[in-house]
Amino acid sequence: RRNGVVLDTSSLSRLSHKRVTATFQVEAQRGEQDLYRCVTLSSRGAAVSNFGELIVRVPPTPIAPPQLLRAGPTYLIIQLNTNSIVGDGPVIRREIQYRASQSPWTETHGVGSLTYKVWHLEPDTEYRISVLLTRPGEGGTGAPGPPLTSRTKCAEPMRPLRGLTATEIQPRQLALQWEPLGYNLTRCHSYSVVGLGSAGVSSAGGGGVPVPGNNATVRECLSIERNASHFTLRDLPPFRPVHVRLALANPEGKKESREVTFQTEEDIPGGIAPESLTFTPLDDMIFLKWEEPLEPNGLISQYEISYQSIESSDPGINVPGPRRTVSKLRNETYHMFSGLHPGTTYLVSVRARTAKGFGQTALTEITTNISAPVFDYENVPSPLSETEGTITVLLRPALGRGAPVSAYQVVVVEEDGSRQARRRRRKRKRRDLSGATDCFPAANSHGEAQARGVPYYHTAELAPSSLPEATPFTVGDNHTYNGYWNSPLDPTKNYLIYFQASSYFRGETRINCVRIARKAACKDSKRAMEVSQHAEDMGLILGACAGGLAVLVLLLGAIVVVVKKGRDFYSYPYYPRKKVAINKAAMSYRQEKGRKLSALDCSLTEQSTLQQDERTAHSFLDASVASGARNEPRSSSVNESSSLLGGSPRRHCRRKSSPYHTGQLHPAVRVADLLQHINQMKTAEGYGFKQEYESFFDGWDVTKKKDKTKGRHDSLLSHDRHRVRMHSLLADPSSDYVNANYIDVCPKQEMIYDFWRMVWQENCFSIVMITKLVERGYPAKHEVCQFHFTSWPEHGVPYHATGLLAFLRRVKASTPADAGPVVVHCSMGAGRTGCYIVLDVMLDMAECEGVVDIYNCVKTLCSRRINMIQTEEQYVFIHDAILEACLCGETAISVNEYALTYTEMLKVDSQSNTSQLREEFQ
Repeated sequence: RRNGVVLDTSSLSRLSHKRVTATFQVEAQRGEQDLYRCVTLSSRGAAVSNFGELIVRVPPTPIAPPQLLRAGPTYLIIQLNTNSIVGDGPVIRREIQYRASQSPWTETHGVGSLTYKVWHLEPDTEYRISVLLTRPGEGGTGAPGPPLTSRTKCAEPMRPLRGLTATEIQPRQLALQWEPLGYNLTRCHSYSVVGLGSAGVSSAGGGGVPVPGNNATVRECLSIERNASHFTLRDLPPFRPVHVRLALANPEGKKESREVTFQTEEDIPGGIAPESLTFTPLDDMIFLKWEEPLEPNGLISQYEISYQSIESSDPGINVPGPRRTVSKLRNETYHMFSGLHPGTTYLVSVRARTAKGFGQTALTEITTNISAPVFDYENVPSPLSETEGTITVLLRPALGRGAPVSAYQVVVVEEDGSRQARRRRRKRKRRDLSGATDCFPAANSHGEAQARGVPYYHTAELAPSSLPEATPFTVGDNHTYNGYWNSPLDPTKNYLIYFQASSYFRGETRINCVRIARKAACKDSKRAMEVSQHAEDMGLILGACAGGLAVLVLLLGAIVVVVKKGRDFYSYPYYPRKKVAINKAAMSYRQEKGRKLSALDCSLTEQSTLQQDERTAHSFLDASVASGARNEPRSSSVNESSSLLGGSPRRHCRRKSSPYHTGQLHPAVRVADLLQHINQMKTAEGYGFKQEYESFFDGWDVTKKKDKTKGRHDSLLSHDRHRVRMHSLLADPSSDYVNANYIDVCPKQEMIYDFWRMVWQENCFSIVMITKLVERGYPAKHEVCQFHFTSWPEHGVPYHATGLLAFLRRVKASTPADAGPVVVHCSMGAGRTGCYIVLDVMLDMAECEGVVDIYNCVKTLCSRRINMIQTEEQYVFIHDAILEACLCGETAISVNEYALTYTEMLKVDSQSNTSQLREEFQ
């Protein structure tokens, strides 16, 4: 220094052999100023530099930190705020120095303006930013100013979460797992993972816990712990699809993953609702029905039904009884218990089962109805003794079923010789044979029966305690039993003695009775009755003879009128009015030989062949004769058979003339004997359906001139005398007929005009087609209704006749009463068409007259048109179809009437203690 102070070097560095750099540490204060020079010592001497002036200056530093103007996910915009500094100026350069708070590395950027945007920062990261100022000269950069500490905003998550899988699936919970979370994915240190789940439930419980069900969907959001990569969903419904999504969210946005569906496992089913158990009790059966559990919790594989008798009003039944179990299929939500005890209460339980096991049990108690008491009388026993006014019988105690016997009654029924009494006896006898005897619920004493004109009275009532075993009892001993006078019997009358037992329990009453004796009138007192009875029988015989003679006269007159009328009709003697005239045929006089009026010769003459007597064939379709009073002995069987032919509205069966003369070789068959007749024809040797069918082809007459253009097949030509005659058109000699016999083949192109002329001319309202549809587009000027039956195969016959019979009833119900002939056709107008006509005719004949004459009907049709019945199989099918119609009748029930009909069938008859449904099943 100039003042003589010598300072040693702090460091020395040799740049070259000629240059050396030395560094000195000078103690100086701000504002000091002095002169300095360097001195170098060597062996050769000392070297001294010139003096240099040294002035001390402090580098500038900002007093305040920079100000933050705006922050983003990857940038910060700041203002330098360098107006106030510490140190010496002037400031020639400004720089920004920043680093992450948790990082030791710093970056420096030069700034050319008072504001600066710091780029390429990390989202949601804290940074420290300072300002550096520099003055001229070496070492003019000052220390960093006060730092600004600021954080960048969060950025939207990079992408949704991936790898969502289920690590464990249980009936009511689901364990999920996904990829680990990282800062590069979340781009924010403050984030959340939300699980979005939905499952089918019925309602939600408290706290958002889903309750399993069937009819709704509950959606729920569940927050997941930070940095977690797994979660367990709980309280889920079993065996339901669970839809899960994961949402990764931060303050700046949200990313949802794709929805993944998982299926929870099955669980044991819930219980069946007790209110869904419905039942119908009978005496020894119970019909139980239930509904599927509200919470099936899986696929129901079966139902288990257990039942046990727990209480009975019958002391002979041990309770509690053994427990029995029945398994039902998943689609069978009903069961019919059979073999039960009457008047017994059963504890019934029903539960469902899935693959996980049985669910809760639904319990109910069902009590069967009591049944009528049962007597130990195999046959009508012989009376022990008998006088003119009394009869002694053996009374055996009855066995109660479901309830003990409450009382016994001895009932006396008076018999008389009137027609109503005989009818009542026949009816009672039929019911006795069927086991459904009419009993006597209304109690009538002897005096009350006489006052009311009732043919029976209670002659005694006995307590069950008075009849512990078989005990004799005298009817007519003139004593009183529990208020009923056992009056002496009239020697001049016939009596039936019935023994009746009654059971009463909980408002139910069941009665059963059995005839135990019959007392005939004494011979001496009966002689007067024989005279009157003989006179009555003679009157009946004379009246029957007079009536038969009158009917014979009327029959002959009707035949003359009808034959004369038929010859004038339509200008052709063989022109039929309607095909359904066959349906009106009356055949009831055929099989009357051997009856009470056998003395009257009511049979008709033997039938000759149809070719020899042409008028017979015509009259089958044209004429009709009233059957008269000769049907009266068979009226009951006719009515019974007619009731089986229901289904379509019945036409009024007018009494018309006989369609043909009934012969001895092929008589009509009664409906009641139809089953036996068909069995004999199928099993007889030498004569059966085959022989009858072959006899139809005798004596055909066919002229093949001018028929080939109007016939669909050369083998199916029309008889000359039975062609349908048409009104001739001018200039067309072949237009006076069509190859049809009120039955036509499927018309060819050149026959369509004649076909529709026939429909119009004959006033036809119905067309029946028994083949697949071939041509359409009928004229609209004359409205007709076409019925199409497509279930008849081209070769063979239908497997069952049920569908064809229902189809026939539909046609008859839809055809007006004043309509013309019904047009029936198939592919050739034969075979299937003939079967349809024969069925239509014979069913009406069976309904009106109680007999069928299939052979002569087919014979007549074949005389009108060739191959009307083509095969023996069709001939047999006709018999089977008519038999089915007569035995089964119409069994279909319309949908709107089914509920009412089913309810009526379930009602239990108080007398027979059974329902129509049970009788029909048995």
